[in-house]
Amino acid sequence: MNFSEQLKSQLDIVEVVKHYGVALKRQGSGTRYVGLCPFHSEKSPSFSVQSALGYYHCFGCGVGGDVFKFVQQIESLTFPETLKVLAERYGIPMPDRQRSNDPETQRYAALLEMHEIAASAFQDNLRGSTGVEARRYLESRGVARAAIDEFRLGLSEASGQQLVQRLQKFGPELMEESGLVRKRESGGYYDYFRGRLMFPIHNEAGKTIGFGGRALRADDEPKYLNSPTTKLYDKKTVLYNLHRAKIDARRQERMILVEGYMDVIGIYSAGIHEVVSVSGTALGNEQVRAIKRQISQQQSTIGQIILNLDSDKAGARATEKHIAPLLAEGLRVKVLEIPGGLDPDEYIQQNGAEAYRKVLGGAGSYFHWLADRARSNFDMATAEGRMDAFKFLWPTVQQVHDKLERSVIASELAEYLNIDRDEIRRQFSRSPAAQARRPLDVSSTVAPNEKLLLACLLSSAEARAAIRHYRASADFPGQLELRNVFESILRFDEEMAAFSLDAILVELEPRLQRILTEVSFAEMGVREEDAAGQALHCLAALEAKALSGQREALRQQIRELEQAGKFPEALRLADQLNRIKRSALGA
Repeated sequence: MNFSEQLKSQLDIVEVVKHYGVALKRQGSGTRYVGLCPFHSEKSPSFSVQSALGYYHCFGCGVGGDVFKFVQQIESLTFPETLKVLAERYGIPMPDRQRSNDPETQRYAALLEMHEIAASAFQDNLRGSTGVEARRYLESRGVARAAIDEFRLGLSEASGQQLVQRLQKFGPELMEESGLVRKRESGGYYDYFRGRLMFPIHNEAGKTIGFGGRALRADDEPKYLNSPTTKLYDKKTVLYNLHRAKIDARRQERMILVEGYMDVIGIYSAGIHEVVSVSGTALGNEQVRAIKRQISQQQSTIGQIILNLDSDKAGARATEKHIAPLLAEGLRVKVLEIPGGLDPDEYIQQNGAEAYRKVLGGAGSYFHWLADRARSNFDMATAEGRMDAFKFLWPTVQQVHDKLERSVIASELAEYLNIDRDEIRRQFSRSPAAQARRPLDVSSTVAPNEKLLLACLLSSAEARAAIRHYRASADFPGQLELRNVFESILRFDEEMAAFSLDAILVELEPRLQRILTEVSFAEMGVREEDAAGQALHCLAALEAKALSGQREALRQQIRELEQAGKFPEALRLADQLNRIKRSALGA
């Protein structure tokens, strides 16, 4: 058994999936669990996990695979990276050769090392004689020395050659891939960040994967420069400070989302640690799910997210955009507008940490914030203006998962906007209810005994051994629709150290893949201890059906030959029919 098979055998796919904030509920008394899909937005669960087979499948968006594929998809990792993450998380030692010999792992490790070299170089620059101006700026923003060290703030060297020299040992290809340096059209390389205050960006494990650089001169554009997309870093999936914030976020069951690095540092330094920011104004689905993973650890818990973005027009637009995807993931959303239009770190500097805690505790519901926006943007003196305000609000309200909550909000909308309640109810009733996506049941065309035999083979190693023993002396009976599936299961079960549904699916044609997936997640009433006996019973029934079909086909041929006057051929087939009957009686 190789390391990946050994690792998989020690992992519980249900626990791994739950780690990422997916609330799973057992269906009946079997090994199937269902929940809301983490890969697309839905209000009714279509995501299934089959714990006995170590496999997941979403009947809404079609994704599926084993425990490794799940982590690869949700964290955007390569296969070697996935092995490393899971091994470290669950305390399973990786063999040395697994760590060092894989080229992809080596490349990933080299990129991480390059970013660590860059972070250390930037820190040294900020602490040295070249960092006077940057340190003065940080002091003016109220950033203490302890925060500078905690967040590993730094300064990129202005000449543009410091990192080029330090990273040359990695070679031109990796240097360019890292995003830390750029190639000149005239030849040679230069540092991507030059003369900027540097904010290291980390992944959830706390490894440096990118940087944000703030200009220190007024004529240096853009004001903020982020690392380009690399194998390590994608700004659409990463949240600044998540690796620090997640501990308190889990404890508090809430997260504060702010707009910039300085806001994060200011709030964190005030003793409120569950704070993160995006790199820019967009909030991607993967970032929303990363937040949900941290603040909705229990199935009964609905995590709270407080949006505390800048109070200017751009900040208000960003807040408005963020609300819908957060609601779509089932999170409780509040909006904090700081008095005086100050940024969070400015407010803390002027009023202190306790004052910020107080306004944070008074953050209002997203609904009232949006309603106030609507009232200021539309003419509330006219019926048309009030209905326009309602239409502005309604698409966001529809993202609320709970039907009762949506109904309450509809009533509040009517009162707040002075709109006839009956009109609101009519609009509410026209809103399409979220329906679970149900695929066409392809397996319904398959003979019941074939489906039951398949369920038995999936449920029990003893059933697979029993049928394999049968196959050693006889072929499968008749024209079985699932013959290729049965043969693949038996071959893989014999050849592989651990049974793998994923490996079997790969070699089947699409229709058989769907049938196998459907039966895997269906409630077939098969108990593991009874599966071997049920499998043999199914096989006997299929044999009997095949013989019956064969006998009927011979009778039809005999009748046709007799009608055509071909009596010798009819007698020969009649003799063959009698032998089949005697064989069946002997069996």
